[in-house]
Amino acid sequence: MEGSYLIDAKADSEGVRLYFYDPEDDEVAEIVDTSCKPYFFIPHPAGPEDEKVIEEISARKSVVSKIDLFSGNSRNLTKVELDNPADLEWAPERFRESSEGEVPYTVGYVYDHDLTFGAPYHLKEGKITPVSKIPTALRSTFVERFLNIERTDPSKYELIERFFTMCSQKVPSVQLAKFGIEEGMDPRRLYLAFTLSRVTNLPIPMACSSRRVSLWIRSMLHTYLRRRNILIPRSRELRRRESKRHIQGALTFHPKSGIYFNTVVADFESLYPSLIDAYNLSYETVDCSHPECVDNKVPSLSHHVCRRRRGVYSILIGALKDLRIRWFKPLSRDTSIPVEERRLAEAVSNLLKLILVSSYGVTVRIHGLAQPALAESITAYGRYALQESWDLAVSGGLRPIYGDTDSLFLDNPADEQIDWLIQAVKKRLRLDLAVDKRYSVCVLPRAMKAYFGIRKDGTPDVKGVAAIKSNSPVFIQNVFNDCVKELKEVENWAQFENAKDRIRDVVEGAVSNLKAGKAALKDLEYGVTLHFDPLEKMTEEIMLHQPYQCAVQLLDLGRSLKKGDAVSFIKVKPFMYGGKTFTVKPTELVRSIREVNVEDYIRNLKTALNQTFKPMGITFEERKEASLTNFI
Repeated sequence: MEGSYLIDAKADSEGVRLYFYDPEDDEVAEIVDTSCKPYFFIPHPAGPEDEKVIEEISARKSVVSKIDLFSGNSRNLTKVELDNPADLEWAPERFRESSEGEVPYTVGYVYDHDLTFGAPYHLKEGKITPVSKIPTALRSTFVERFLNIERTDPSKYELIERFFTMCSQKVPSVQLAKFGIEEGMDPRRLYLAFTLSRVTNLPIPMACSSRRVSLWIRSMLHTYLRRRNILIPRSRELRRRESKRHIQGALTFHPKSGIYFNTVVADFESLYPSLIDAYNLSYETVDCSHPECVDNKVPSLSHHVCRRRRGVYSILIGALKDLRIRWFKPLSRDTSIPVEERRLAEAVSNLLKLILVSSYGVTVRIHGLAQPALAESITAYGRYALQESWDLAVSGGLRPIYGDTDSLFLDNPADEQIDWLIQAVKKRLRLDLAVDKRYSVCVLPRAMKAYFGIRKDGTPDVKGVAAIKSNSPVFIQNVFNDCVKELKEVENWAQFENAKDRIRDVVEGAVSNLKAGKAALKDLEYGVTLHFDPLEKMTEEIMLHQPYQCAVQLLDLGRSLKKGDAVSFIKVKPFMYGGKTFTVKPTELVRSIREVNVEDYIRNLKTALNQTFKPMGITFEERKEASLTNFI
């Protein structure tokens, strides 16, 4: 028996209602707990003003002990319990200070009773028992893969084991209408919804609809704190009462501009999450109160990091990072398992990656998660890691030519040099560096955050340089791809010089075919989405932009068009339409290649190609050698 799955929770005047889906009966069962009441905390002892408010709202009070996140010490608090869940929306504001009033009652109930949304449970006589074992077939592999973490970081291992147990449980086949979700969902998205629900502890309906990663992270953090009886800090407490300020970002080295052959790009695996984990960066560990930790400085900053306590954010992000890198990412590439299992593993890996990528950003700008000191420390360690890796590379005889945030570009390194650098970075920085890309040709302009590379398989990789747009005609895209193919086998300067001539020949041949009317009309089509209502554009006296020229003609044919619709058109020789000069026609209205504005296509083709190839010393205006020194 696989159990019943906790889908949702709601509250009313009777108490908390938990909803479980039973796959055997294909029904949703309901369990009501009338004994628990919504609550929040105020300081203890309660002052006269607070006592008066407690009496006015007919609340009950008791003294409880909670752990303070920042000191790690226990502190007594007054627990204020209410009869009506709706009162939780306004009652905490009546007090001088209150904590955890913003935690939804039903979600707090799930936290307190160690329940997890999306997970299976056995229900018997009102008792809820978790189905919480790692499947036997996976147990030995899991233990082997995470054995070292169990020995060196037991707190993180405990959380990894919990996450893994949740993620390895079966996902029921169910129509989501059972949960009040109208939209359809394929099995893979259903699997993701349950996985997200289990990892973040959000109800299934919310996991299906929410796209706010900050909400996911907040729920994970609150779950962790509540389960360990740690008081959830208020937003200003989490910020350490600091005001917003500019946070210095990542390090970028000025590129050594030029053309390089056999360039290797080495990337840190999940840099910011890895830094959070490796350097114990958390809300309570940055600038802790322990005198013996003051000398454990954050590089280039006045902040320090705790040596005595493992940070909750570091544990949480580290557990997700290790689960992704050590389990789901390798599983997604394991050809010994069925294709669908690999796809599901890849989907979970990408889901965890999305959370991890956001783990730094939420500390900068999300209310209730932001803390300037923590954010500054993360980026400071990031700059330190890239600088140290650059210096290590130089000391090891490698030639770094560009570095940005988490990437290091190396000029023509030997495999043994790369292996040495990976090991040296691991030993010195406790970070994982891995080969991300290999370029047969790499072009670095003077500008930072811009480069062009040809991968070993011949595919282009363009960053920060205007390349062929996705809505460009097939004709232009094909010419671009044919040019790139000529660079596929290039490995030295002599081959590169020959390839430049072949690329010019490709472009000249395409232009000749276009002029001779040999291009297919369909290949000259532009596809554009309308960002405005075309009916409103029709009333404007000014010259219409080309997509709206197309829209006007389609509307006159009786078509229905609105903002957000896509239109397809071909650029033609100028003609008068409705008293205005038009330069495009809907594709279906172009009858002959003779209508096409060939010179416009040639101009657009050369402009697009020059933006990408000019930094290589290849231009398409006239057949003469461009000086590479003009670029370098």
